Amino acid sequence: MTQRAKILVTGRVQGVYFRYFTQKKARQLGVVGSVRNLPDGSVEIIGQAKSDVLQNLIDWSHKGPITARVDCIEVVSLTLDEMLVTFDITD
Repeated sequence: MTQRAKILVTGRVQGVYFRYFTQKKARQLGVVGSVRNLPDGSVEIIGQAKSDVLQNLIDWSHKGPITARVDCIEVVSLTLDEMLVTFDITD
């Protein structure tokens, strides 16, 4: 079953290529959605994929790339209200 989630990642996650590596991992897994920096220094990931695939991205987000330090993640389920086709870095 396809699911969509918002993953909020806090820690040292900006200025360490977190968005780039998230996009790379999401595309490898087949997750569609987006990733962006938030003004408070956190990163927001919107991911959509089959449940097990999305869980793989969530699991990866707990650690992130080697350049990052993830302190906490929060996952919120979202409604599938539009079809996403790619995984992009947004502002």
